[in-house]
Amino acid sequence: MVCGTTSGAGKSLLCTALARWYARRGLKVAPFKAQNMSNNARVVAEGEMGSAQYFQALAARAVPEVRMNPVLLKPEKDTQSQVVVLGRPDRALSRMPWRERSEKLWPVVLESLEALRAEHELLVIEGAGSPAEINLQSSDIVNMRVAEAAAAATLLVADIDRGGAFAHLYGTHQLLPFAQRALLRGFVLNKFRGDAALLPPGPAMLEELTGVPTIGVLPMWREHGLPEEDGVFDAAPAGEGFAVVVVAYPRISNLDEFAPLKRVPGLSLSWARRPESIARADLLILPGSKHVAEDLHWLRSQGLDRAIAGHVASGRPTLALCGGLQMLGLRLNDPAGVEGAAVGLGVLPLVTEYRTSKRQQRGRYRLDELGGFWAPLSGLAYDAYEIRHGRTEVAGAIERHANLRLALGGGAGWQQGEVLALYTHGLFESGAVLKALFGAATPSLDETLDGLADFVDAHIGAERLEALLG
Repeated sequence: MVCGTTSGAGKSLLCTALARWYARRGLKVAPFKAQNMSNNARVVAEGEMGSAQYFQALAARAVPEVRMNPVLLKPEKDTQSQVVVLGRPDRALSRMPWRERSEKLWPVVLESLEALRAEHELLVIEGAGSPAEINLQSSDIVNMRVAEAAAAATLLVADIDRGGAFAHLYGTHQLLPFAQRALLRGFVLNKFRGDAALLPPGPAMLEELTGVPTIGVLPMWREHGLPEEDGVFDAAPAGEGFAVVVVAYPRISNLDEFAPLKRVPGLSLSWARRPESIARADLLILPGSKHVAEDLHWLRSQGLDRAIAGHVASGRPTLALCGGLQMLGLRLNDPAGVEGAAVGLGVLPLVTEYRTSKRQQRGRYRLDELGGFWAPLSGLAYDAYEIRHGRTEVAGAIERHANLRLALGGGAGWQQGEVLALYTHGLFESGAVLKALFGAATPSLDETLDGLADFVDAHIGAERLEALLG
């Protein structure tokens, strides 16, 4: 099991790397995370699961399935989340207080854990946040309660780039009950940069205080190629080249699908929360949203609605995905009270209605004949997925709108001028799409996952990784 001293410490990355490392050793491996809180989700046969566990399953050379992430919390507001249990939204649990909910979910977690243990030789388990949140320990269903249930050799990872890593590791160790401390087999310092000669005697002193060795120091590696768990907002300013700008509203979802763009030569990927950021876009993207009505309100409050309209009017290409598609329409109707009604930006003659049933579909999609910037994608097929409550239709007959054309069948996409609006997620995860649009290929996902395994092999070492198996 991999726990972290904080969110963003590097748990997901390390779990993915370990899953591929042990799978390459010939073991039958599966990932597990009892409860994930993220609006990055993937569709599998049984419904939806967290993106991090989806990629960890692929790293393990296993078929992704919802038992690997039995509980997914998708934030809709600061104090409200949609609860997805074994791939399907549960409206009753979504309305339940946190502590009451956790005890109802623990049997689901335990059943999934035990089933995966029975079917595999090794589980690589990911915790959430920190295992030392003493205000939440009584309702824990994702950290050390899982480690105890699985008798898991547990690693604790800290982000040393933030500073205070030794205090984080020591304090976390001290706040754990004695029986849980006994499961800790090693500390990992992640995102290290600078002079390694300055680390001693820190690790040795920490081991003297806790009895737990530091088994690895992972260098800062921004180009690993794996989507970030909680976002890919770069601290560095946007680079030179063809500028792709993603509008980063507060309830942005499925933004992990843009990670491949970071590796395209000659392309600059950045995130916009201000009108001036949109002004520099060669390609503007309106991504998915977990709460479209609220994000529309936010766009207007920031003046981004006018900036988006100006970009479209200039004839520069725009891509709108799922919630972004709905935003560009005329209005959002919500008779069942699913998400909230709103007036759209009016760029496209589309009307969306929210329904209580959620469309969760994965498949191979083929684009129709497209024009302008998007013409190279005409007839191209790609693997993608849909996760949505909204159903969208053209306002009136499509023939009434001279510049509007179907981009995907089944009410899944339209093009008007240089605006392409699709309900599918995963367009840029297709190498064929990247090659057609930008003339460049990127490393395959399998090459990326092998690179992660090589990374932990180099900086933790085979002997220590083998020793964790007991």
